[in-house]
Amino acid sequence: MDLEPEKNAPSEAENIEFAEPIPPKPLEILRDAEALVRRPTVAAIVPLLPGKIRDRLENASDVADNTLNELAEIDIDEISDWELRPARIKVGLSFVGFGALMIILLLLYSSILHPEQSALAQVGEYWYQYVCFVCLGVAGMFTLGREAMRPVQRRKRSKKRKNVLLDDEDSW
Repeated sequence: MDLEPEKNAPSEAENIEFAEPIPPKPLEILRDAEALVRRPTVAAIVPLLPGKIRDRLENASDVADNTLNELAEIDIDEISDWELRPARIKVGLSFVGFGALMIILLLLYSSILHPEQSALAQVGEYWYQYVCFVCLGVAGMFTLGREAMRPVQRRKRSKKRKNVLLDDEDSW
């Protein structure tokens, strides 16, 4: 009869396997972080505001909660490249438009503020702002160019298959 326990036998505590924690989705992290900042801020400001503004702020906070909860339910991995195309085009157009608008406003501002200077002197005084706005426009143009060069996939009906995706090269 052996009274000494075996030293090599694995104990039950060593055999326990723990489940891997599921990392939160990025939109859930955004929702939680925004709520941690917004809720205490709204709670601190609401007692100081008059009735009508207080109600509007609380309604806006509720709308933000609902919207961020809906966003947190979206699975980013399921969004296809094709579904993101309109958003990328809009961002590119926004960059180009904003850059052009700001250059025009900067030209107007400098011509009103310094009418005695030549156009070259005005640009020389505000060159840093001009460069930033031109860079915004160029970034937008690059985004639009990249979208223009992407192959477009169209749905074409065939007799064998109902929905077949074809590239532009195949449809020529």
